[in-house]
Amino acid sequence: MKIKRVTNKTFVLTAIIGTILIMATVLINTIWSARQTLTATNEAVSAVSSFYLDAMADRRAKTITNLISNNFAQMEKALTFFSEEGIEDQEHLRKEIGKIKSLLSLNRLALVDEDDIVYTQYTTYTGGSRYEFLSNGKMTDREISTVFQYGSSTQLCLAIPAYGLNMMGKPFKACFVQIDIRDIVDLLAFEDQGRTDFGIYSKNGENLSDTTLGSAISELNILDATKKLVSVDKWEDFRNNFENEKSGSLIFKVGDSEEALCFVPIPGTGWQMVVLIQESIINEQIRGISEQNLSFSIRQIVFTVVAMLIFAAILLLMLRRISAVQLEAEKENSRNFMSMANTDSLTGLRNKHAFSAYEASLDQSIRSKSIENIAVAVCDINGLKYVNDTLGHAAGDKLIKDAGVMLCEYFRHGAVFRIGGDEFVIVLQGKGFETKDEVISEFNRKVESNISTGEVVVSLGYSTLTEGDEQLNDIFKRADQMMYERKKELKGMGAKTRDM
Repeated sequence: MKIKRVTNKTFVLTAIIGTILIMATVLINTIWSARQTLTATNEAVSAVSSFYLDAMADRRAKTITNLISNNFAQMEKALTFFSEEGIEDQEHLRKEIGKIKSLLSLNRLALVDEDDIVYTQYTTYTGGSRYEFLSNGKMTDREISTVFQYGSSTQLCLAIPAYGLNMMGKPFKACFVQIDIRDIVDLLAFEDQGRTDFGIYSKNGENLSDTTLGSAISELNILDATKKLVSVDKWEDFRNNFENEKSGSLIFKVGDSEEALCFVPIPGTGWQMVVLIQESIINEQIRGISEQNLSFSIRQIVFTVVAMLIFAAILLLMLRRISAVQLEAEKENSRNFMSMANTDSLTGLRNKHAFSAYEASLDQSIRSKSIENIAVAVCDINGLKYVNDTLGHAAGDKLIKDAGVMLCEYFRHGAVFRIGGDEFVIVLQGKGFETKDEVISEFNRKVESNISTGEVVVSLGYSTLTEGDEQLNDIFKRADQMMYERKKELKGMGAKTRDM
């Protein structure tokens, strides 16, 4: 069978015929769409306002629900951390609470012991009369409650049981956080960007968020404010749904303007998320879009004729464009893989691959004499093999992570890398170089104190750039040698080694 060859002439002819057909289709469709758009505009206003409000209220409610779920999950992690720390006094407990707050973004974290004593990062107080979850007897599951504090905004309290947690010689029974409702409002306002009015209400209609909901309701109790805006039957139906934590909507008139509100319950809180918008705003927006579409349709008729004449050229340009997009996608994938390749999965620090690239860049600066002040610190964990062999690799992994946290805490102005199982490197420039002596002295004092407490012990040696150095490895070798001398010194103080 003979196969007919597709030539450039055939391709161009096909493009011209396709252009004419597409142009005719577009012209007919444009005229028909313009007429349909005008007809459908008025019918769409009510449906759009209801759908829009329902979607906005539901999305805000889900935002708060996700915030609650995330805080519960982080509190579970916090309990695991506390149970592993061996806390023996209040000072140690407060220090660990502060550390956990920072690591897990739990701004108002607190623990409660068996005597209803509440422990926070800064204070201790009796909480039996302040919190609903402490007055309900023994906790068996997560609890959500609303806390009203004198002189302060409303708080959302999230609590979980902590049975089995023992610290300072006594059992603890609960862990909780408080979320200021003003922070929730700020989060929702950021997402909304001022497109609608919204508020958070208790099921009895009280305005918890102190936000303004339109001109008629303002900051008032929503049940009291709407009673005079609609008929008795509509209001009773609205009140029943609102108080029974059901979702729904209400449309009412304020002067010549019609306003619509939608409410959605926030599960577990006893709160209702309410969103309000003037229907005239949606009306104006849809009519404006309709007029724009009509104007666009007229222009489209004119420009389509010209556009179709160059359709064949566009096909060729699109082929090139597709190739460019595919190339860019491959580059993006390469960048993503590079990021993963440069990060240590256990500690979250930069890894040996990242250090090699960093080292190559600094080598050029050292050879060109464009850098004068730089120091390299080489670190090694004492006794990691001993911990792995006696306590298991999970304990060893925790020791490595503790070392990473400790190094980052002291060398905040340095670049910290994990380059091996128990090996770390820190490159100090700028402020890190200027403060190195003070920071290293403080670090070494902390390491020596850790020997007696059983915390992580890290041997550190360092060196600075000298006149004869040609690459970073020259500094690294001196620092490495000093590190081994320091390891011997710590061994003499009682630090664990590879064998004991």
